[in-house]
Amino acid sequence: MSSLSAFFAQNAQAAHVEEVIVSSRFKDAEGKPIPWRLRSMTEEENESIRKSATRQVKSKGGRTTEVNGDEYIVKLVAASVEFPNLRDAELQKSYGVLGTDRLLRAMLLPGEYAQLVNKVQEINGFDRDTEELIEDVKN
Repeated sequence: MSSLSAFFAQNAQAAHVEEVIVSSRFKDAEGKPIPWRLRSMTEEENESIRKSATRQVKSKGGRTTEVNGDEYIVKLVAASVEFPNLRDAELQKSYGVLGTDRLLRAMLLPGEYAQLVNKVQEINGFDRDTEELIEDVKN
């Protein structure tokens, strides 16, 4: 039987940080693509992002809440990007936008954005299906 102490905060693995080449269009002085640094987040951070993308909408029975999926994803991605600093005013100004979500959409081509979304979801554990989890538990 496993020890409960394995679940104590001091024994939990730290947040996952990974470097990923999102686009070959952003290059260093030597012409090599610059990797983006992405981090995982806690469920508490995720819940805050989800709430910020939730709106009250009118329905036949009155009012209900609805999560705007596109807004949630872009906020999740922006919160996971450590580098480049999407909050940097000069970077936003260079693209003529304000806000991390608008910056991401201005900086990246559609395929690059989709690749970044997939990687952020993977880092945050959204890529694993039930079968994979069952296999891990068995092993």
